[in-house]
Amino acid sequence: MKTMTTKEVQEMLENKQAVSLIDVRETEEVAAGKIPRAVNIPLSLLEFRLQDIDKSKEHTIVCRSGNRSGQAARFLESRGFHVINMDGGMLEWNGPIE
Repeated sequence: MKTMTTKEVQEMLENKQAVSLIDVRETEEVAAGKIPRAVNIPLSLLEFRLQDIDKSKEHTIVCRSGNRSGQAARFLESRGFHVINMDGGMLEWNGPIE
């Protein structure tokens, strides 16, 4: 599984690079703030929302600490998606939130 640090993701966003972010935290957690442009698909609903994820793109998966996003990344990889796990999750995120 490919991984990326929070700093690397932040730099990509600051440089206006095309980044697809999927936040797999639960809705209540995301309400406290998420990375701009991130789409919330809770881990508990991921298997039911596969049709909402573009298989032709690479997606960076985000959660609170990096554990659930790792689970989600492994699951999506097993279904043929191209994904990167953001190590450290929102606990280590120092960039803007919305």
